[in-house]
Amino acid sequence: MMSTSNPAPQPAGLLARAALLACLAATPLLTGCTTLLSPIDTIPAERVPPQFLAEPQSDKVPIDVSRLRQPKPEYYLIDKDDILGIYVEGILGEIGEAPPVVMPPPEQASDLPPAVGFPIPVREDGTISLPLVKPIAVRGLNIQQVEQLIARTYRDGEKPLLTEDARIIVTLMRERTYRVFVVRQDNTINAQNPIFAQTALSIGVTDRSDQSGRGFVLQMPAYKNDLLNALAQTGGLPGLNARSEVRILRGNRLSQKQRDAEVEEFYRSHGPEEFPYGQLPAIGDESSVVKIPTRIKPTDNPQFRTEDIILRDGDIVYVDSRSTDFFYTGGLLRGGEFLIPRDYDLDVIGAVSLAGGAQLGSGGGFGGSFSGVTGASPTELILLRRLPGQRQIAIRIDLNRAINDPRSRLLVKAGDTILLRYKPQEEIANLALGTFFTYGISNLFNRR
Repeated sequence: MMSTSNPAPQPAGLLARAALLACLAATPLLTGCTTLLSPIDTIPAERVPPQFLAEPQSDKVPIDVSRLRQPKPEYYLIDKDDILGIYVEGILGEIGEAPPVVMPPPEQASDLPPAVGFPIPVREDGTISLPLVKPIAVRGLNIQQVEQLIARTYRDGEKPLLTEDARIIVTLMRERTYRVFVVRQDNTINAQNPIFAQTALSIGVTDRSDQSGRGFVLQMPAYKNDLLNALAQTGGLPGLNARSEVRILRGNRLSQKQRDAEVEEFYRSHGPEEFPYGQLPAIGDESSVVKIPTRIKPTDNPQFRTEDIILRDGDIVYVDSRSTDFFYTGGLLRGGEFLIPRDYDLDVIGAVSLAGGAQLGSGGGFGGSFSGVTGASPTELILLRRLPGQRQIAIRIDLNRAINDPRSRLLVKAGDTILLRYKPQEEIANLALGTFFTYGISNLFNRR
């Protein structure tokens, strides 16, 4: 009589069952960070068009600060709003009396010497008004020339008003000034806080809660009304929290009504693809906004003139912050936002290191270790780069290749998102490793 009992399971059957159990146990993990069920349309790093690459910054050097200062003239040239000290013996001042001496007010912090004479302002049309003579045009003349011109006016003609021995003294009593506004958003007050500095180093973010910036109103004397003086009086040259350029908004821009009309027309006639990430479009006349770089390549000449750094009434000096110069991480990387260095280049390898490397273990796919047995590490990096018009490009980077080939180590730019994940073959290898490990445990229990 034949026995109907089931034969004892063979080792091959145990292996198959263990593999099946491992696959069933791993099935929920497939919904996590995996390339098998979450494909992304990407292009290889070596095929990215040049216009989508980040501009290198490490080859730039600080600009020569002397380029931000206007040259000092040999003579001070008179213009409107200057106040001259004039003494004309017998006309402005009694004969035989000492001329009045006026000291500069201490609050003006002026380096002018004491002025001699009575205050005479230079009018809007560049003339001065003196007793008994017609207005005298003095615009564009120096002090010595003004003195000679006044002497000729009173002594020449058929009926001279002064004798040759009458004293005439002309001095500069007060320089004309220009009202300039400085707005700086490179606020470093919080960055000097030790607690904030420690937090910034640990999590890679900066304090961006206060976007009000700092505002200054300067009265800048003539021939000192340049960009270097404006920056020096408001905290110095832009620091690491500022962009590598300073904008000057000219005071002779359009009226507010005209500007509002141009802004409305601009947004009506332009598409969103024309707006670069993190920047507002320039509206109005190009000559009304001057951009002065603070870092340039050593082989480049600054593309601005001396006239561009001279400030006039109503000009606004604007120092932008780098509040948008961040990149973001996800996938198997520790999620967060990290500030991009301003003065040197950060590539994808450095970005992964800055983010702390891959976070392996629970919920991280099939990687990690199995009782001390190390599995395959993730080596596929997806770089999501923003493009104008709310578009993006997904770039695929092989970390193994990037380590050996510098051309694959793309530079990170503002707004990038970096995702680290496994390649399909790495997930399969980790799955196989987990399967055989599960089979070994089950075989051990069956022997007992």
